[in-house]
Amino acid sequence: MRAHPDTIAARTDHELVVKKSRFLTRAEPVASVAEAEAVIAVARREHWDARHHCTAMVTGLLGDQARSSDDGEPSGTAGMPMLEVLRRRGLTDVVVVVTRYFGGVKLGAGGLVRAYSTAVSECLDGAALVHRRALTQVVVEVSHADAGRADNVLRDWAGRHGATWGEPAYGVRAALELWVPEEELARLDADVAAASAGAWSARRGGERVVDVPA
Repeated sequence: MRAHPDTIAARTDHELVVKKSRFLTRAEPVASVAEAEAVIAVARREHWDARHHCTAMVTGLLGDQARSSDDGEPSGTAGMPMLEVLRRRGLTDVVVVVTRYFGGVKLGAGGLVRAYSTAVSECLDGAALVHRRALTQVVVEVSHADAGRADNVLRDWAGRHGATWGEPAYGVRAALELWVPEEELARLDADVAAASAGAWSARRGGERVVDVPA
C-alpha cells in the first residue's frame, strides 16, 4: 500500500500561556496555498492587536510544498519549528497560525522555539486526523435481475476490506462501482467470481486518492 501524508478533518484551536505570553493556535485544513493565505488573513483581522502571527503550511498531495514565517520573531524561532511539527506528524494540506500576545517577559530564542513548537503540537493533539489512501476503481457489471443481490454482496465486501462504495449506473446492465485498496484487488476478483459462479464481471479503472477518517 502506498502511503500518503495525512491531513486534519476540521479547524482546531488551542491556547497556550508561557510566562504571561498567550499563544493562540489555529490549525485548519486547506486545499491550496491560496486557501492557506486566506486563513492567515482572517487570523490577522481577528487578532489585529497581537504582536506576531507566525505561520507554517504544508500543501500538495505528497506534502511537497512548504512555507513558514517568523513574522517579526527572531529568525528561526517560530515558523520553522512550527513547520517541523507538521513534518514530524506526517501532515499535508494544513496551515497553522500562532498568534502571540506578548506578556512582558522575554522568552529567549530557546524559549520561543519551545513555545511555538508546543503550541502547534498541543493544538494538533486535539485535531481529528484524516488518512489518505490510493484506491483503484472497480466496476462490477451484473444483470438487472442480479443487481439487488450484487449490491448487498459488494457493500458487505467493501465494509470488510477497506473499500468505499461509488456511484452505480444502470444501462443495458447494472454497473456497481467500488474503490478498492491495491492489495485487495485480487481478493475482490476471486470473491466476485465465487459469489456469482463466474456470471459477474469486474472491470478495473483508474486510481484516485480518497480521504478516510482515522
